[in-house]
Amino acid sequence: MQGMKGIGRTMLLAVIGHLLIASGLAQAQNYPTRPIKIVIAFPAGGPTDFVGRLLAEKFKDVLGQSVLVENRGGAAGTLGADFVAKSEPDGYTLFLTTVGAVAITPHLRTDMPYDALKDFAPISLVVRNTTVVVVRSQNTVKSANELAALAKEKPNTIPFASTGSGTTPHLALELFQSAAGVQFLHVPYRGAAPALTDLLGGQVQAVALDVPVILSQIKSGNLRPLGAASNQRNPMLMDVPTLAEQGYPNTQSDNWYALLAPAKTPAPIVSKLSHAVAEALHDPEVKRKLIESGAIPAPNSPQDMAAFLKAEYERWGRIVREKGIKGS
Repeated sequence: MQGMKGIGRTMLLAVIGHLLIASGLAQAQNYPTRPIKIVIAFPAGGPTDFVGRLLAEKFKDVLGQSVLVENRGGAAGTLGADFVAKSEPDGYTLFLTTVGAVAITPHLRTDMPYDALKDFAPISLVVRNTTVVVVRSQNTVKSANELAALAKEKPNTIPFASTGSGTTPHLALELFQSAAGVQFLHVPYRGAAPALTDLLGGQVQAVALDVPVILSQIKSGNLRPLGAASNQRNPMLMDVPTLAEQGYPNTQSDNWYALLAPAKTPAPIVSKLSHAVAEALHDPEVKRKLIESGAIPAPNSPQDMAAFLKAEYERWGRIVREKGIKGS
């Protein structure tokens, strides 16, 4: 009798599982039936907003529904992330995140309102943004080697800016210092704009920032790129070697954007959204606009995105602990 009961229970669970799968597939077939919202955790007008609005515009064609962008800035992206994490898992509220909110900030705070690995359903990577070390054009330094030599000659005195303690530019600086065996004078700012202003004004000597943030200044001749903190050269700066090519390995610190949904969003909907991201990013016009802005389209599957997020979460967590970095 016990065996029969066990078999019956197993069959019941199998039937329930099939019904749930069928229900999810039906949802995906009908999805979307109303406008979708993409939350961006930064103010309008910045690089993340540019990518989000470009994606939203193309999503309208791919999915047949309006896609709205909602800017929810603050707390290094965690306010927007928390809002999405606590939203209905129905595919109608999505999060375009940067690396910070889900792979770096969780290691800097003890009061995180969400779990970056458990509270989201990864959909797809969207773009990679190469981080590049730059100096102003009037600076006599012409390469990463020369900058490192200057820091070796005058340890702890060469001012190197960042956009704040624990940000990607700060971590890029830490990795460069470790690889070069030097120590700069870290000068944290509250964002890229004031850091760039002081770099151009000569108050600091260098900074590491995303290509989309500094590309116009490089093109105008105001800034000189010294090296890409990436595993590959940026398509818009092919003459700028990576730091690794100049003898500084393990300095990869790309910023990246990814699309996430609340956890428990039905897998068929997540899959449909992932295919929509890929279709949007393979559109020639969208691809051209992204690359010309300095961003590199990089769509992947939900499974690959989940593995990538976990790897990045663990890597940045290890670096934050090893360097003893605290959030600002």
